[in-house]
Amino acid sequence: MANERVERRLAAILAGDVAGYSRLMGVDEEGTLRDLKEHRASFLHPKVAEHRGRIVKTTGDGVLIEFPSVVDAVRCAVEMQRGMAERNADVPAVRRIELRMGINLGDIIIDDDDIYGDGVNVAARLEALADPGGICISRVVRDQVRDKLDFGFGDMGEQSVKNIARPVRVYRVEPNVAAGATLPAATVPMPGPAMSERPSIAVLPFQNMSNDSEQEYFVDGIVEDIITGLSRIKWLLVVARNSTFTYKGKSVDVKQVGRDLGVRYVLEGSLRKAGNQLRITTQLIEAGTGTHVWAERYDRPLGDVFELQDEITLSVVGAIEPSLRQAEIERAKRKRPGSLDAYDLYLHASPFAQVAMPGDADKALALLNQALALQPDYAAAHALAAWCYEQRYLRGGLHDADKVAGLRHARAAIESGADDALTLATAGFVIGLVAHDYETAMNAIDNALKLTGSSALALSFGAVILGHAGQSTRAIEYGERAIRLSPADFMLYMPYTGLATAYSAAGNFAEAAAAGAKAAQANPRFSYPQVLRAAALTNLGRLDDAKAVARRVLELEPNFTVGEFVRAHTGRAEIWNPIGEALRHTGLPA
Repeated sequence: MANERVERRLAAILAGDVAGYSRLMGVDEEGTLRDLKEHRASFLHPKVAEHRGRIVKTTGDGVLIEFPSVVDAVRCAVEMQRGMAERNADVPAVRRIELRMGINLGDIIIDDDDIYGDGVNVAARLEALADPGGICISRVVRDQVRDKLDFGFGDMGEQSVKNIARPVRVYRVEPNVAAGATLPAATVPMPGPAMSERPSIAVLPFQNMSNDSEQEYFVDGIVEDIITGLSRIKWLLVVARNSTFTYKGKSVDVKQVGRDLGVRYVLEGSLRKAGNQLRITTQLIEAGTGTHVWAERYDRPLGDVFELQDEITLSVVGAIEPSLRQAEIERAKRKRPGSLDAYDLYLHASPFAQVAMPGDADKALALLNQALALQPDYAAAHALAAWCYEQRYLRGGLHDADKVAGLRHARAAIESGADDALTLATAGFVIGLVAHDYETAMNAIDNALKLTGSSALALSFGAVILGHAGQSTRAIEYGERAIRLSPADFMLYMPYTGLATAYSAAGNFAEAAAAGAKAAQANPRFSYPQVLRAAALTNLGRLDDAKAVARRVLELEPNFTVGEFVRAHTGRAEIWNPIGEALRHTGLPA
């Protein structure tokens, strides 16, 4: 082009970007863009001008800046990072915008208003090596500024960087280290621990965003209790407190934490006190990809410290378990079919089993049989197989072979997995529904809750069994606790099914119809809560509505008959005979 200006010159180049930008955008896209624009307009761009820099270009999360000298570039970078740390002081960790910067001195090509060349490429690679809130510089930059600025430098050794033929000696700017100091070289980093085959998690120390130092002990106590609570989940490997608390007070890169500790998932959070209110923000991240798995905010009034600590711990652990379970299912789906082990096959089977209907149970059993062929004593797979046979038995024709197989797998699960809450609860659930042995069922479920008191699924299974046993008050308590612990879980249909059963048994038909509707909304393919809802609506005198629901039952379960339904639930005839009588008015086959 005629107006194109091309020249070469030596320049100091600063490349920067926002650490975890995609995660921040996933949490709050509009808020992140608004905050980033405000930081740039009111602080970052004026700071660049103050140090004689020229902003060459900005991207969504990045910036390229040219300076007349490396002293200006490094001084500006340090002041920007210090200023951003101050601006982030009262911002929850999940919303915090942190910058990474790389600085190089080298030849550049100026082409109109843009710049290119190795000088720019190296700066960009240095930025990628920096921690959130950190600055990496090349050796030539360190040599130029070491006697002119009051900062120390951490030697990161020779680094091979993309598209640069020669290794680059990299230094980390240490603003709080004495001037002229160079920290020992990190020549060959020690490899982190190997990634466990089991799902694994590290709970990082939560940040105390309050000015009240008293809250430091409180938030540390919550983290310790969360670690303890998660460690009770048998299938989950939890890194010990002594390892995770080494990160206390530090700005961390979640991906690096995952590599350092050999974990798949990282939980981080923050606490803020405002008057008599506490706000705790938590987020669960898949370390390898930086993918945001789950986040929640807890606002609580200040009260008894230990009671509050217990409440928040139960809430966090209760929500994390199903979130991790779903994340593991999605991870298994990404694996090649030929590489699946018993655990992966179990994960692939889980979504089919969770539908709770015979056709999907058949799909799950095909996978579970493969898993048990690889690992015959796999307790969790036995428990899931037992649940699938329960579905086939109760909603697939009451065949004795399914009943026998369900009880056989349930007992095998208890024998092999007596220390695993989910296995115990699932096996107990099957024994209660198939054999009507409610005492054995609740012993298994309550033992599961002794192991993991925050297990929403164990509470949900307990609600159903107690409802069948006619213990409506306890059933309602279990169901409501499960909903409070995990209000966003796909398995939310299960505690509502327990409530529908309990309210039906107690003769509270308005609540039974409402709970049945919520269960059906959470799992539209599950026929059982629709049956209870149809009976409750009949008893409320809403026969037209009941008949509409009955038609939906037959869409889901074409072979449904009232007689078979009542016969399947003969454990307490005084509960199920009146339900059967109500169903006969809806047009369902006798």
